[in-house]
Amino acid sequence: MEEGLVAVVSRYSAPETMQRFLAALAKRDLTVFARIDHAANAGAVGMPLRPTEVVLFGNPKGGTALMQDQQRAGIDLPLKALVWQDAEGKVWLSYNAPDWIAERAGLGATSAGAVAAMTKALAAIAEEVTK
Repeated sequence: MEEGLVAVVSRYSAPETMQRFLAALAKRDLTVFARIDHAANAGAVGMPLRPTEVVLFGNPKGGTALMQDQQRAGIDLPLKALVWQDAEGKVWLSYNAPDWIAERAGLGATSAGAVAAMTKALAAIAEEVTK
């Protein structure tokens, strides 16, 4: 794991991993703000790219609480997840660790509970989606 980045290998294809991820978000009433299919965008300009798709998602109530603590946390919010396939064909689900976001933004004790809840929720989602 690179500093601040959580990467979990998936036993599913990239499209199925993404479908499972979106279902896990919906099940938890998390909002999907945007999806960016980097591979499709690369293909549109004639460049090859293995499956690579980003989803911006979250809960405005939780994210706002972090930004009320330190507005600069907004650079890392909403949360992002990347589903991608490496050169060996492995599929990964990657996301920024909430404690890394907290450290980067200088979040204080008032945000600690929200950061811990995000950490727990993301780990559960990653487990559900990839296993």
